[in-house]
Amino acid sequence: MPLSQAAWARIVPFALFMLLLALRGVVPADNAWGLDPRWIYGLNLAVVGGALAWFWREYGEFNRQNRPSAKQAGLSVAVGLIVFGLWITLDAPWMQLGDPTAPFVPRTPDGGLDWPLIAVRWVGAALLVPVMEELFWRSFLMRWIANPKFESVDPRAAGLRALVLSTFVFMLAHTLWLAAIVAGSAYAWLYKRTGKLWCAVIAHAVTNGVLGIWVVASGRWEFW
Repeated sequence: MPLSQAAWARIVPFALFMLLLALRGVVPADNAWGLDPRWIYGLNLAVVGGALAWFWREYGEFNRQNRPSAKQAGLSVAVGLIVFGLWITLDAPWMQLGDPTAPFVPRTPDGGLDWPLIAVRWVGAALLVPVMEELFWRSFLMRWIANPKFESVDPRAAGLRALVLSTFVFMLAHTLWLAAIVAGSAYAWLYKRTGKLWCAVIAHAVTNGVLGIWVVASGRWEFW
């Protein structure tokens, strides 16, 4: 069955993000173009952000009537904070799938903090990634596993199989596999419980936003 326009609208931004991530991982620091590969992450703001803006009308989940209530938003924030706490705890060697393909250390040559790089990374991780990833992992993949005509699937009716399989694939895209299972399950649970993608986006944004602040404060760059 060919993919619908709604499916492509959720796949394309994610695919562009992964392509840029792979590119950043293979470009050497001492490349002939004099390009700092860390700034490739900044392309996400333009390329992936532009793709999301292009397809925005396809994302019915973000319509005004699908906004979360204050109680739902509060639950989402709480879940995001819990996931953050678990993410920085579940980092034992056996909980990791290899090493990050494109480690991000925003320091200047003299060892100081490179604040423009930090700002770009934080905005991308806290604002762009949650929207892009939740559209792909939960709005598309989880519902598509339940039924290829995913637009007709109420997330509250998506079965356990869809939640488990989509979370498993989500795990494969992250180095910290156990933390990713916890995070993916938590965001999927929110989506199923509330029926609103905004809740998963809010939780994901809180996790990534607080994680970014913690990484800069602690210098634990391996989490970025």
